Amino acid sequence: MIAVGVTTGTAIAVVATLCWLRGRYVVVTVRGESMTPTYQPGERLLVRRTRKVRRGECVVFAEAPQQALALPAGWIVKRAVAVPGDGLPAGQVAVRGDNPERSFDSRHFRPITTDRVLGVVLRPMRAAGGR
Repeated sequence: MIAVGVTTGTAIAVVATLCWLRGRYVVVTVRGESMTPTYQPGERLLVRRTRKVRRGECVVFAEAPQQALALPAGWIVKRAVAVPGDGLPAGQVAVRGDNPERSFDSRHFRPITTDRVLGVVLRPMRAAGGR
């Protein structure tokens, strides 16, 4: 029998890497139909934490400005359709759902402020052997 040991240094490096990843990435779950057919209700998305958003990216933002400091249940996923330089002041992003008939978005409320942004969607989290 071969014993495999992990050195303290290796363990610390693994923990540090996991902490760094947690600070940089988060997984959110889609609720509702506003982003169909791109994302389905219940689908999990890998999100990179950033407040820099480009037009066309799917963005995750807080339902209300004060929620952006934590991970509340009120995260919203929409597509950025206008960013600063597209006729918007600095610090604002206009968002729209990919399913316009089922989306409450910047057509109904003002552009969101970037202080509400959690990050941008990198990709869906597909299960092994996924769909």
